[in-house]
Amino acid sequence: MIPSIHKQGRDTTRLLAYLYGPGRREEHTDPHLAASYDGLAPDPGRNPNTTLDDLAQLLDEPLHLLPQDTRPTTHVWHASVRAAPGDRTLTDTEWADIARRVISATGIDPGDGAGCRWAAVRHADDHIHLIATLVREDGRRPDHHRSAKRAQAECRHIETEYGLHRVAPGDGTAAKRPTSAERHKAQRHNRQRTPREELRESVRRSVAGAASEEEFFDRLAAAGLLIRRRIAPSGDTLGYTVALPGDRNGKGEPVFYSGSKLAPDLSLPRIRERWTQPAPDEAQQPTPPPVTEPASARRRATTAAWQALLVTDHGDDGVIAAQIAVTGEVLDALAKTSAAHTRHELQAAATAFERASRSHIRAAHGHDQALRRAARDLVHSGSAFGRGEDGATTAMLIDTVFFLAIAAANWHAKKQHAQQAAAAQQAAEHLRAAYQAAANQPMTVLRERGRRLAPSLQRHEASVLRHALPDLADRILVEPGWPALAATLADAQTAGRNPASLLVKAAARRELDTAERVSDVLVWRLRRMADLPADPQNFPGRRTRGNRADSSPARAAQTGTRPANSSPRRR
Repeated sequence: MIPSIHKQGRDTTRLLAYLYGPGRREEHTDPHLAASYDGLAPDPGRNPNTTLDDLAQLLDEPLHLLPQDTRPTTHVWHASVRAAPGDRTLTDTEWADIARRVISATGIDPGDGAGCRWAAVRHADDHIHLIATLVREDGRRPDHHRSAKRAQAECRHIETEYGLHRVAPGDGTAAKRPTSAERHKAQRHNRQRTPREELRESVRRSVAGAASEEEFFDRLAAAGLLIRRRIAPSGDTLGYTVALPGDRNGKGEPVFYSGSKLAPDLSLPRIRERWTQPAPDEAQQPTPPPVTEPASARRRATTAAWQALLVTDHGDDGVIAAQIAVTGEVLDALAKTSAAHTRHELQAAATAFERASRSHIRAAHGHDQALRRAARDLVHSGSAFGRGEDGATTAMLIDTVFFLAIAAANWHAKKQHAQQAAAAQQAAEHLRAAYQAAANQPMTVLRERGRRLAPSLQRHEASVLRHALPDLADRILVEPGWPALAATLADAQTAGRNPASLLVKAAARRELDTAERVSDVLVWRLRRMADLPADPQNFPGRRTRGNRADSSPARAAQTGTRPANSSPRRR
């Protein structure tokens, strides 16, 4: 159940006309009074002898008892309370109880016998509107400070008592929801999303991986947005607003939104914090050279994501918050540059994770430079193809970021950030679906290679698995992905690495309980740790059908396989 406090107004009759009217798109049905301050207010919807002016005059009576010069300029308080999708249809009696409880909780009518006059209008099955005059019967103004937070708290109790869907409590860091006017305008123009939502996504993707203010504004312009900068007398930029070219108001002018109105972390000062100098420990590390290929960028991003995972296990809260915040940038960059068959789920994951990227724990920027460079590399290396090394490294990265999203969900849950934890979990589900699309082709090739291994080598790899991971071996051996893991173990040995040691390290790097297929996870971890090509067809020691894969060092030398300290050939 979601309460929304709307902007205060000046005209009671005008608001009642909308609430009792047909709606902007004939969506209002059977408008009628569900409750009122004394239970006796006339109902223009059911009583033909009552007019809107009658009800407005009754509600405004305490206002008119005050001298003209002491009346509040805006005296109309307006709120709505909406049931969650999927909730049962509540009766008028139940909505009346809910209205009284919310009105009392907000301080509009606290039950002291001298509260404000109010009414609850119902014109749809799933919500009611509350209207009140902000003058009490004793002539004083009501104490409705923080009324939105009070209403939210009361709705959590109502959900429990009425057996309704329980909305995760917020902490005030969520992006502002589109107003009802914005939603109706989007519907009139056949838009699936409001301009506010489209702009928030565009700005978020423009800042992902950006290294400077000018680069950020260049990306906004490249995205086709209208931009206005607020310039100080010194010439410095103080802030910015953006608009969609086709979004106009009644005067035909573009509708601009400031960054802070799109999301709390999209104001220019908050964006500038992302370009903080590196932390002392990172400043000592040499800056890696830029990458120009999508596959290389994905490999580097996978490594950075693993480093971030370690931080979420052992870092302090500010550093963890920074890693989680920049994970959103990596997801935005990945969604922007990935192939069509994964893009939809990756975009959904980025959109969901946006809520998980903010909390009241301030991010300690500077410790997140590795992930930030990874996001920048993803954007600057360009779009990846869905096959070959590009597609395989995409699957590798998604697999790793999935665990990072789970880690973020767990951290938020420990901090009792309910909305953020739910958002990170939702993002993880989209990442799981994106992984399945990305991994299908390379895993199919790897599984086929594993099935072609000589029976003696298949038995050998199974023995290695049982020795290294005795608790997981039985589960892995019956998974569809076991042949792919067997092929990867053979590749690792051909490259001069110790498969058993790699397995132990790979399994210990992170929990595997949330993995749908442990074999898939281990494949990508081993191929990354052993520096094997993500695309199995790029492996130098690959055999043709019918040939036995001999992984002895002597055979490796004969076939030209590179030693362990050499990088495998890449596309």
